[in-house]
Amino acid sequence: MKEFTYTIVDKDGMHARPAGRLATCAKQFASSVSVKANGKTADGKRIISLMMLGAVLGTTLTFTITGEDEERAARELEQFCRTQWNPMGAVANDETLEN
Repeated sequence: MKEFTYTIVDKDGMHARPAGRLATCAKQFASSVSVKANGKTADGKRIISLMMLGAVLGTTLTFTITGEDEERAARELEQFCRTQWNPMGAVANDETLEN
């Protein structure tokens, strides 16, 4: 089992586009991918499940990856969050979260 966290810095939060891109990334792997936020757990391979988390700017997502390719899946999903989902390389800080 591998885990990592990511704090959303996109002002629009987890809407359809990033949820779809994240699910597409997660579907590449045999491992199961779960994402927790706001007291809920989502299947990281299902767009609707991810959107139901209600994750907005400043929400911390906890990813749990379990399975035969968990090392690679965790590494690539974390890289996806920090590069592909992250608008213009934004970094979560107090100023970002207030705007």
